Amino acid sequence: MANTTNKPTVLYDGACPLCVREIAFYRRLRGADRLEWRDISTAPDGVEVCGVNAASAKARFHVVMPDGTPRVGAAGFIEIWKHLSAFRWLGWLTDNAPSRWLLDRGYDLFLRVRPRLQRFVAKRV
Repeated sequence: MANTTNKPTVLYDGACPLCVREIAFYRRLRGADRLEWRDISTAPDGVEVCGVNAASAKARFHVVMPDGTPRVGAAGFIEIWKHLSAFRWLGWLTDNAPSRWLLDRGYDLFLRVRPRLQRFVAKRV
């Protein structure tokens, strides 16, 4: 299914306790209504959601632009930040190749420890 909205669509894993907390935080902020939020946790891995394979979207953060262009990893977070009033400055500050590269390396490190962090967060809920 392609992106059928005129807003960027945030694909998040609702089965991930850490992801759910982060998305809930973002959704409370001013500007969150400028984004579509789609829980992909129940989508089978072979299915496409907004033109993105569900397994790929569960493995690495995706925001799909209205024209169907995916923003993956740091680029996805930057897109969210640019739409949220509290983080707009950070979105514009980091929307350049060197910053995206650095943020993607940090995100790669985070993905390595994410399973342990998920277990930790799940125990505290």
